[in-house]
Amino acid sequence: LTQGIAQLESLLGVPLFERTKRQVRLSVAGAALLPKVRDLLARAHDLPPLARAAAGGEAGRLRLAFVSTVGYTLLPRWVRGFRASFPDVLLDLSEATGDVQADAFERGDIDAGFVLHAPGFAPPGRSSLRVSSEPLALALPARHPLALQAAPPRLHDALACPLVIFPRRIAPSLHDAIFGLYHGAGAVPVVAQQANQMQTIVNLVSAGLGVAWVPESVRQFQRSGVIYRDVRGRGPVGVGTRCETSLVWRGDNDNPALARFVAYVQAHPDEPDPMEAG
Repeated sequence: LTQGIAQLESLLGVPLFERTKRQVRLSVAGAALLPKVRDLLARAHDLPPLARAAAGGEAGRLRLAFVSTVGYTLLPRWVRGFRASFPDVLLDLSEATGDVQADAFERGDIDAGFVLHAPGFAPPGRSSLRVSSEPLALALPARHPLALQAAPPRLHDALACPLVIFPRRIAPSLHDAIFGLYHGAGAVPVVAQQANQMQTIVNLVSAGLGVAWVPESVRQFQRSGVIYRDVRGRGPVGVGTRCETSLVWRGDNDNPALARFVAYVQAHPDEPDPMEAG
């Protein structure tokens, strides 16, 4: 003990005790440090359970990226539920397009991400869990003739309109699937404008620059000047008619909090949210 105190005093550069032949008492510096030392000792008792919680994925940090469409319905319910179940896991959320997420995975900046893609697509080099599948709806300027007619627009008429779409690098498989819808019908897509974010695409539709194929869930994004319509004559479900969202992560990521989150999402699939229904 004496040797340990001497080493600490040497490290701090000040004496912690005043020593006489009759007594040993705290120095001014020692008295000042005493409350801090007691606090550290008290906190030390919390370390073993915290370490066990982190090792079991019940504490720690999870870096999660997501495309904007997930933020309309799926992400809020999963974040709310996961935080209620694992309050000691810090969720670090960031909105990012698919190409930005791919770069972040390579740098090790994120643990997992939600991406939008065509049906059946498996992100290369990643583990994945499909979390939703939904039809594509047609977003139209509110004063567009196809928006004003009573009947749902026909596919042939929709394909003749200028198109607002995201660049292919954002979600290559879904971009190709939408173009496949045109090619399958013998049409050539006329791209009027490109935008990275779904909200921006809808805003450009509102400005009258063209129409856009968007996931059904984007209907939640109510924007003045935009009408969402189903389309007739699209044939069987297949190329260009649906899109999927998957949770993806690197298979070599050993973050226990990631395993907890994947398990939570698996146990709570895409389903109506009681809070939204109310």
